Amino acid sequence: MERLIRKLDALAEFTGRVVAWGTLLMVLITFAVVLLRYLFDTGWIAMQESVTYLHATVFMMGAAYTLKQGGHVRVDIFYQRLGMRGKAWVNLLGTLFLLLPMMIFVFWVSWDYVVESWKVLEGSREAGGLPGVFLLKTLILLLPLTLLLQGMSLALKSLRVITGKSDG
Repeated sequence: MERLIRKLDALAEFTGRVVAWGTLLMVLITFAVVLLRYLFDTGWIAMQESVTYLHATVFMMGAAYTLKQGGHVRVDIFYQRLGMRGKAWVNLLGTLFLLLPMMIFVFWVSWDYVVESWKVLEGSREAGGLPGVFLLKTLILLLPLTLLLQGMSLALKSLRVITGKSDG
């Protein structure tokens, strides 16, 4: 079980590090778009759309990393006062009854939408835009998959604490 947890956490760490570089790239491209527009009175639709693609990638692929780091918003009126086992129970039940069902639902309802985009290799509606809208829409499926995997890690860690095999 420990090996599986390490592998799941490593995947979240990897995506988090890649996304961190994506944020830097997004800032640099945005800076270039602004320079081109206001200094040279020109611009490229593809460059502007790439910022949107990167923004979506940062949020959707960074969600599992954020969950691993405990960075998601939590209404912790009671949680903050609980001990390690109490927090583990809240994390386990929240993962099993909220996170997992919601991510399965998101994946299920998004499947046809993404598949249809892949069937036609959907591209930008803008002239000169990026041709890979189908790749962008694929992130809609990757989000629940990565969150499901990190949720499994969180549930397994919680079980270890509950059963006394780990102190948190």
